[in-house]
Amino acid sequence: MNIASDLAAVQRRIAQITGEAAAASAPPEVRGTGPDGLPILDPNAAGAFSSMVSAALAAAGGEGSPASVPAPPAIVPPVQIERLVAANASAWGVDPALVKAIIANESGFDANATSRTGAQGLMQLEPATAASLGVTDAYDPAQNVWGGTRYMRGLLDRFHGDLRLAVAAYNAGPGAVEKYGGVPPYAQTQNYVQNVLSSYRRYRAQNR
Repeated sequence: MNIASDLAAVQRRIAQITGEAAAASAPPEVRGTGPDGLPILDPNAAGAFSSMVSAALAAAGGEGSPASVPAPPAIVPPVQIERLVAANASAWGVDPALVKAIIANESGFDANATSRTGAQGLMQLEPATAASLGVTDAYDPAQNVWGGTRYMRGLLDRFHGDLRLAVAAYNAGPGAVEKYGGVPPYAQTQNYVQNVLSSYRRYRAQNR
């Protein structure tokens, strides 16, 4: 068995299946509502990214096949990220340029990114935040963008549409923003707000 060539074949199959599935741009189905009245993601909904990968591995299965070999992290095509951003921005009423700016600054569009503090995926969801949003796999791009965009919607509502405060809260937490009555005096957070808003303006200009 040539493991290298077999893994390459699996990767090509994953890319083929996930690329086709990305055309279904609607966000995952929901299984109820959370304490905040917002819907909770159904992680078993058809079309979830993790299901696509499992399907790809199963399609390549068979005795002595790579299905028994740990698969390398799948690279998410940019076009799929664009579709997820567009679908979830529309679903939650958030400017897609803002969602994209957060992804760019949080993970650099790397769905497998993990921070030193344990934040995960495209929008770098902390495990506790992900769990509160109903996200069971923060490395699943569909769940991650769904949860991250929903979280941003909540922050925008909490800070009455103030973009700077909502972005600061995404980085430092809403409690810190409320404690200081504005962007917290943390150099990291202040740089983050500046960088996200700069990216946001650039993405908005591109969409005109």
